[in-house]
Amino acid sequence: MDPRDDQLARRIRLGEDSELELKRVLLAGARVTGPGRDDLADEMAAFANGRGGTCVLGVDDKTREILGLPLEHIDAVETWVRQICNDAVKPPLDAVIRKLELTDSSGNLVPLIRVDVVRSLFVHKSPGGYFRRLGSSKREMTPEVLARLFQERSQSRMIRFDESPVPGTTPDELDQELARRFIRDGAELTDAMLRKLRILADDDDGQPRISVTGVLMCTQEPQRWLPHAQIQAVSYAGDRRDVNYQSDARDLEGPLDKQVMEAVHFVRRNMRVHASKPTARLERPQFSERAVFEALVNAVAHRDYSMAGARVRLHMFGDRLELYVPGSLANTLTPDSMQLRQYNRNELIVSLLARCPVGPGEALARTFLMDRRGDGVPIIIEESMRLAGRVPEYSLVDDSELRLVIWAASEEEATPEEKE
Repeated sequence: MDPRDDQLARRIRLGEDSELELKRVLLAGARVTGPGRDDLADEMAAFANGRGGTCVLGVDDKTREILGLPLEHIDAVETWVRQICNDAVKPPLDAVIRKLELTDSSGNLVPLIRVDVVRSLFVHKSPGGYFRRLGSSKREMTPEVLARLFQERSQSRMIRFDESPVPGTTPDELDQELARRFIRDGAELTDAMLRKLRILADDDDGQPRISVTGVLMCTQEPQRWLPHAQIQAVSYAGDRRDVNYQSDARDLEGPLDKQVMEAVHFVRRNMRVHASKPTARLERPQFSERAVFEALVNAVAHRDYSMAGARVRLHMFGDRLELYVPGSLANTLTPDSMQLRQYNRNELIVSLLARCPVGPGEALARTFLMDRRGDGVPIIIEESMRLAGRVPEYSLVDDSELRLVIWAASEEEATPEEKE
């Protein structure tokens, strides 16, 4: 038997506590009739809002008897649990669902489902409200407790959100080559160095974890822990948003620098190029690649990563490019003042992007992804004006999302000498 399962069997014998919930499962065919969907969602959200915990399906919570689940329906129960995590809790829960076998009172091995929920970076709302685990039961949080929890788990903490340890991560999951980009050539990649860079940080229990920035910049699959940390790119074959007119669509994942460059390539691949021949062939791209690059770097550097479920969205149209960045403007910035002032929501992310090379073969007038002088917005404006003759537009959507519109150049905007 797996040592973890043996330990779980001993915990079941002792009964529920602040980190263990037992549930008997009732079925009508392959359909789960008990426990209630909302009840289980409340229990799992309570774990995530607290210190985490384990829910075992197939055990009577009153008698602590291991009953098991019908083997022919265990996949249906697993799907039911996964749907609850994704659909009944906001933001969705990051839970590990595992099938296992334990010995029942007759000495037979019976299948169960174990759901491990880690302490979350976010505050989760379930159908019954906002709950937290207290002893062997869940309790709805008072407004005062809820306000403190939101403060603890938002960027308003003493430790910035991008420096926060990510629950469930271990130092072994760091990609050594990705992390090595941020240290001096020849220097040893030690635990002390990673802590100095704030790629590693200790959680509340003193356990070493990867920070939010470490996950975003130094792991191959940040979306394992931060599924919303991606760029959703869509190209439309016209000037309106219509699913029937999508010509290309991708979810761009991986480390932040990879997301940026793949998004630039997405725009390059899908934009039109106007050609003219006054004396020699001239090409006029639909968008300035440099402006698009600066906008994408700013998007991943300054977005609010504490907004679970919110993604950077890149939408291309015939007459414009729209970029949506989660989070309101920080520290009294306004859309009109962005080209004159700067403020970094994610200081650590910005500092690592400033050390991250663009890569060979990219004519983007940058050696590294980020320039900390804050000239990204002026470049976007100048490049777009030069190409399209129109000022890009920044605006706030519901005070929770920044929208940038970069206007496309058209063939008519070429000078008479450029046209054939």
